[in-house]
Amino acid sequence: MSLGIKLLVVDDDAEIRHLLGRYLEDQGFDIRLAADRRDCESRLAAETFDLVVLDVMLPDGSGLDLCREVKDRTPDLAIILLTALKEDIDRIIGLELGADDYLVKPFNPRELVARIRAVLRRGGRGSEAVAPAPRYRFESFHLDTATRRVRDEGSGQDIDLTGAEFDLLVIFLERPGRVLSRDMLMDLLHGRSSTDPFDRTIDVTMSRLRKKIGDNGVFRLFKTVRNGGYQFAAPVEKV
Repeated sequence: MSLGIKLLVVDDDAEIRHLLGRYLEDQGFDIRLAADRRDCESRLAAETFDLVVLDVMLPDGSGLDLCREVKDRTPDLAIILLTALKEDIDRIIGLELGADDYLVKPFNPRELVARIRAVLRRGGRGSEAVAPAPRYRFESFHLDTATRRVRDEGSGQDIDLTGAEFDLLVIFLERPGRVLSRDMLMDLLHGRSSTDPFDRTIDVTMSRLRKKIGDNGVFRLFKTVRNGGYQFAAPVEKV
């Protein structure tokens, strides 16, 4: 379901650009993509956006300069900068030029969504996008994405999950019944593909998650699909 919020993602890295586009679309945002400064300016001239996700390093000009020029023309347009530069001075310059927030690469796409919602909330834009975060019920469990808590209502106990375990569980709850490959899970969880065929990050996290929610040896919630990946097999209710 569309939130009615239009975002422009500007990044010259095609893999990152399309990954973010797909992920943000899954979150209900209306997405447009641009590969460079010229493409970005054409999009901004043709359409109205609520927020721009802008890479600082573009092949045909500085994202910082573009940020300043866009803010001079349309000060109400929110901008989040993406940068691989770790120096504080670069972040400070970006904020001084009018950027509403910034993220340092690499980052978790979930963090970007949280930053987008926070920026829109501060600006009073896009009330749909900052609606209460979803909650899910499955089996005897209740998960709240706002508080990042998972509770077993049968025992009355909270389940102690790491950040990666919680995020992985939410990925499955958002896509019940779908078979998700390890590469897809790596993209969604860490914002990158695995280039190492021996990388067992997803399998290790899955194993820990299964144990913590009592799925170890029973597999009523998760199914391992041979040569496919993993599937969340239990019914999910979004509340």
